[in-house]
Amino acid sequence: MSICRVTVLLATMVLTTMPAAAQQVGTATAVNPLSESTPPGAGTVALTVGSRIVHRERIHTTPSGTVQLLFLDKSTLSIAPNTSLLIDEYVYDPNADSGHMLVSLTEGALRFVGGKLSHAGAATVATPAAAVGIRGGTATVANGKGGTRVVSQYGVITIHNGAGTVVIGRPGFVVTIVNWNTPPSEPIRVTEAEIDHDLKLLTSGPGQNGGVAGLKNVRIGGCGSGAAQNGPGVLAGEHCPDAPWVNTDTAESDAFQLIIQATQRGTGQIQPHGRGSP
Repeated sequence: MSICRVTVLLATMVLTTMPAAAQQVGTATAVNPLSESTPPGAGTVALTVGSRIVHRERIHTTPSGTVQLLFLDKSTLSIAPNTSLLIDEYVYDPNADSGHMLVSLTEGALRFVGGKLSHAGAATVATPAAAVGIRGGTATVANGKGGTRVVSQYGVITIHNGAGTVVIGRPGFVVTIVNWNTPPSEPIRVTEAEIDHDLKLLTSGPGQNGGVAGLKNVRIGGCGSGAAQNGPGVLAGEHCPDAPWVNTDTAESDAFQLIIQATQRGTGQIQPHGRGSP
């Protein structure tokens, strides 16, 4: 065998054994310890605010850990304690606003707030019991011993498994899926107790600051024009709802609206009054 051919073979072997350069798909924008990630072909490390999130990265949170991830298309994932997931697929072309996203949730809970990919119906959360397609919306997905639970906060949520398909077209409804071979339940109205549980599960606990020093004990006030109205230390006006909504006979929850608006503002999808809002 010629030296030239041996050299080519060795080069080919090196290229095929080297891990491909990891593609950044997002950033950790809030982290409460302990939250960890495992990039493909690398060891497990602790997540911190500003950490790069790459394609095929695994995220794991401990009983005290929570994370918020911001993706390139402005989608966000808020990840609860005791959660394990994989950024299975993420492709996004910012010029065409096209691509797709697949997150595999093994255990725990997350809240997905859709960005540009979700508007095209190209965002999916997969669990052992179902594939949850999220179009133009926000949903909370939890998976545990009892199966998968999906709560729609906004948009159209399509739940599919080996036994059937159910669509949630109204906010404030929940579907339960026992396993892949059992049909999803029909949507039923989510209870206030479930809403309260999800809010506590997916937000920072007492004394936590999301990994941003100096952010402890911040209170968010109502709409107003000064501290005199809202009280000392309260941010006035900055957190007033910008996206209008109508409280109809379906009793859509105020809590759901606040979840959507707060997350959209945090990811730049809604601007505060006076800064480019309609």
